[in-house]
Amino acid sequence: MTTAEPTRPAPLPPQHARFIDVHYHVGPDAYLRRHTAATAGALYAEHEGWVVLKNHLGSTAAQAWEARQQGLPVSGSIVLNDLAGGFDPRAVEQAVIQHGEDSGLRLIVHLPTVTGRTHRSRLTRTPSHPLLADGQRPLTVADDNGTLRPEVRELLRAARDLPVVISTGHADAHEVRLLVDEAVRLDLPRLMLNQPANPMTGLTCKDLMEVAAAEQVWTEQTALTVLLEYQDRTDFADVLSLLPRVVYSSDLGQPSQMDIEPWLDWSRTSFQQAELTSERIAEITHAGPLRMLSL
Repeated sequence: MTTAEPTRPAPLPPQHARFIDVHYHVGPDAYLRRHTAATAGALYAEHEGWVVLKNHLGSTAAQAWEARQQGLPVSGSIVLNDLAGGFDPRAVEQAVIQHGEDSGLRLIVHLPTVTGRTHRSRLTRTPSHPLLADGQRPLTVADDNGTLRPEVRELLRAARDLPVVISTGHADAHEVRLLVDEAVRLDLPRLMLNQPANPMTGLTCKDLMEVAAAEQVWTEQTALTVLLEYQDRTDFADVLSLLPRVVYSSDLGQPSQMDIEPWLDWSRTSFQQAELTSERIAEITHAGPLRMLSL
C-alpha cells in the first residue's frame, strides 16, 4: 500500500499580494529579532502581503524556501558580510540554488552591511550569540584608494547571469556612486540602493535625482530611517513621490520597534500625510517591487 504525499499549500503568488516588503529581519540574525521566518510569514499572509527576509549573518534563502513549503509568502536574500564569505560568487550561487525557482522572484544580494564605519545606532540591539559580542569583521566595497575592489567588479559581472538583484548594502555615498557607474558600465540589469537615507550613506532625495537616474537603478525607502529620525518627513515624502523606481519597505523586525500590523497602519497614515495618490502607493508598495524582483 502506497502512501500519498501530503498536499502542500501554495503561498499567495507575489503578483496577487497587496504589497511586497523587500526588507524584513527575522531570527536567527546577528541581533535578536521579533519573529522567525515562519511567524513573520504567517503575519504577512494574514495581511495578504509578501516578505523578503534579510539577515546580517548571511543567507535567508533556505529559510524562505522552507517557509514557502508551508504555504507562506516568503522569499530571501543574502548579505555578503565577511562572516558569510564576503564577495565570493560561490556564496551567491549556493544561495540562489537554495532559494529555488518556485517563487518566481530574484534573490536580493546585499553587499556588506558591516563596514566598520563610525555610526552610533539609535536602535536598542542585543547580539544573538556570544561570538558576536565584539561584532563582525568589517568589509567595504572600496579599497583604501577609494576604488571598487576587483572582487566586487567580478561579483557584479557574475550577477548579470544570475537571478538576483544586487543591493548596495551599507556602502557610503562615494561607494554608491561607484557601484552605480559600474552597474551602468556592465549593463547590470538591477541595482537597488539600500536605504540610502541611512547615516552611513546619507543621500537625500536631491542627491538621488542624479544618482538613481539610470534605468536599472532602484531606490529603497524604508520606514525605519524615518522612525529613527535619520530622515525627515519632507525628504521621505519627496523620495516616495518624486523619484522613479522606488520600492517601499519596513526594515523592521527589531523587538524595540513596531510589529507588522502597526507598521502597515503607520504606513497608511504616512502616505496620506505625504499626499500620495492611490496609484503611486500601489506602485511603490507592489508594482515596483514586483518588477524589480520578477525573473
